[in-house]
Amino acid sequence: MGMVVGSYNFVGIVNPGGCHGPSLFPTNSSSTPGPRAFFSFDCFRRTRRGGGGRGRGSRVTMATSPASSSPQRKILKTSNHLRHVDSMSVKPSGAGKVSQLNAVILGEALASEAHDLVFPSRDFSSQALVSSPEKYEEMYKRSVEDPAGFWSDIASDFYWKEKWSQPVCSENLDVRNGNIKIEWFKGGRTNICYNCLDRNIESGNGGKVAIYWEGNEPGFDASLTYAQLLDKVCQLANYLKDMGVRKGDAVVIYLPMLMELPIAMLACARIGAVHSVVFAGFSSESLAQRIVDCKPKVVITSNAVKRGPKVISLKDIVDAALVESAKNGISVDACLTYENQSAMKRETTKWQEGRDIWWQDVVPKYPTTCDVEWVDAEDPLFLLYTSGSTGKPKGVLHTTGGYMIYTATTFKYAFDYKPSDVYWCTADCGWITGHSYVTFGPMLNGATVIVFEGAPNYPDSGRCWDIVDKYKVTIFYTAPTLVRSLMRDGDEYVTRYSRKSLRVLGSVGEPINPSAWRWFFNVVGDSRCPISDTWWQTETGGFMITPLPGAWPQKPGSATFPFFGVQPVIVDEKGIEIEGECNGYLCVKSSWPGAFRTLYGDHDRYETTYFKAFPGYYFSGDGCSRDKDGYYWLTGRVDDVINVSGHRIGTAEVESALVSHPKCAEAAVVGVEHEVKGQGIYAFVTLVEGVPYSEELRKSLIMTVRSQIGAFAAPDRIHWAPGLPKTRSGKIMRRILRKIASRQLNELGDTSTLADPNVVDELIKLADS
Repeated sequence: MGMVVGSYNFVGIVNPGGCHGPSLFPTNSSSTPGPRAFFSFDCFRRTRRGGGGRGRGSRVTMATSPASSSPQRKILKTSNHLRHVDSMSVKPSGAGKVSQLNAVILGEALASEAHDLVFPSRDFSSQALVSSPEKYEEMYKRSVEDPAGFWSDIASDFYWKEKWSQPVCSENLDVRNGNIKIEWFKGGRTNICYNCLDRNIESGNGGKVAIYWEGNEPGFDASLTYAQLLDKVCQLANYLKDMGVRKGDAVVIYLPMLMELPIAMLACARIGAVHSVVFAGFSSESLAQRIVDCKPKVVITSNAVKRGPKVISLKDIVDAALVESAKNGISVDACLTYENQSAMKRETTKWQEGRDIWWQDVVPKYPTTCDVEWVDAEDPLFLLYTSGSTGKPKGVLHTTGGYMIYTATTFKYAFDYKPSDVYWCTADCGWITGHSYVTFGPMLNGATVIVFEGAPNYPDSGRCWDIVDKYKVTIFYTAPTLVRSLMRDGDEYVTRYSRKSLRVLGSVGEPINPSAWRWFFNVVGDSRCPISDTWWQTETGGFMITPLPGAWPQKPGSATFPFFGVQPVIVDEKGIEIEGECNGYLCVKSSWPGAFRTLYGDHDRYETTYFKAFPGYYFSGDGCSRDKDGYYWLTGRVDDVINVSGHRIGTAEVESALVSHPKCAEAAVVGVEHEVKGQGIYAFVTLVEGVPYSEELRKSLIMTVRSQIGAFAAPDRIHWAPGLPKTRSGKIMRRILRKIASRQLNELGDTSTLADPNVVDELIKLADS
């Protein structure tokens, strides 16, 4: 049986024949500058010279010499939070909105600690894949004016058993014109596992390390070359076929960050099975919901995982989920269990004979070669469920061809990937970041990746930088919450390690506030590593708005400009596009290859959630600002907008102001009912290590918000927080914070995905302090 999605059957027909396209990426040197609908290129070409002096909050004044598209920098001896930075003076808005540049020049400038413009070094830009604004403009212009040609050229660099039919893209994003439909490369037949592994081996990279695995305990590690990885993938693929798994069948994967997790994902892809990775930390109830929805033939898990000092029995969770699934009429044929000996021995693992199988007992016995199942570009690749705060989880479905091309391309350009790079993304493969930028995107480029089982603060807060030095990591991609957590622990945990191998940093998961951005840049990156501050979603498959290292000067906290082929628009509440400097709802017009195709089994919900609010557009659910220079600033989910006495205030805006206070390490803001103002602002604040709670500090934090944004945005309540409830991927669970703030303590819901569930109890204890 194939997996039927909405009104479409995603199982294709296997045909003979093949084609192997030439290696080609678009470099249309004859392109001329195109229309500036989304951003201003001219602002970086002015030759007017900026003035000097100290602006509000600034610590230094500097001048740099213009140098074609990449300015020559002057090394500055100044504070730790403004070193080696070329920046611009700004006029404070007084309303907490994005900066207003007084002078925008690719040369001399004024510096302000409040709002910086950070340039890539000449050396970095000279070797970057996209080395200047002009080069970006040329490629972007082609990508939106000739998307078929642009993406076809890139797709030709990958192996297709059969070329796609024309047109390259077929879409309808307007519910008024019928069902929403997005198709890319339809009729083309390929396999993402083949392109990740076989293709790289055939090009001579079989001996290159594909995965460095770092265990929870320091010194417990392993590695696999691309050739070794293919062997293990084929063995598991053959086992799954032996268990009756066929093209279009679902396999649920409930594994921690072992090498077996990407192995399982790739094995499913090799035989055309649809994998659904569930974060190993979800409760049995949450896992059961997903099993019932996608009806897998096999569940793959581990007996346990150790994160920091804590052991979690994953097999117990799976057992309970399978019992619950059976009550709903869904039984699973096999539960393949990997024995994670560092966490739990098999003798202490609960077992059900006839259903449960030890991975180590069966999989290594299978052949190390496995025929590839060639699939249509629009056949499903994986399901990834987004939980939401209420209701049934949404099964986001990504298909093969477009997702493959998009993740490979976004990874390559957003991180300025070079074959010599060692890349580490700290995300778990239970989330979309782990799919796109731990497994598929990097391996499609033949990259060496780090897979880390443990916790970033175990045995101490220097663990990340120990791993960076150990493996000579060059690209480090993580979440703002981890950055803020490590910043709170102090610079000494960072500076005791070299980190000289690092050349690109990245941020994912939520907008990174400027103070955390600067710390990441100055302390972790020694003021020399550009930061790819990426905005994207589970639904988008890959980066949508992101800096390209080497191409543009960056503004701390801004996601910068759209990726190739992405056409973002900001609309008002009536769905009317707003030009120039503005605030509003972030939408996308026209599809892109990595876009998800439906919500599994619920196409109506897909259309209602993402396309009905603003017909003709994909609605991201996020608020966004665009400044006068075209830079995009994400303001958070629109349901995270608080309406205070008629003022619409983004929670991210208030959080950023709070975190700018020198004694505030982290903050999370939610709205609560207010009898006078409609909604009030309730702020959870985590202080810098060693700083005591005090009424004086509470008042100081409130005054900081008043001065940076305005009196209308001042928090009504400051709730001291020893920590914030976060998932292991680093996302703050604001749903729980809303319940605590409104004292709905009996409605906290599932807290099993939290990295530390005890933090909820601590917050409740401090609720009335």
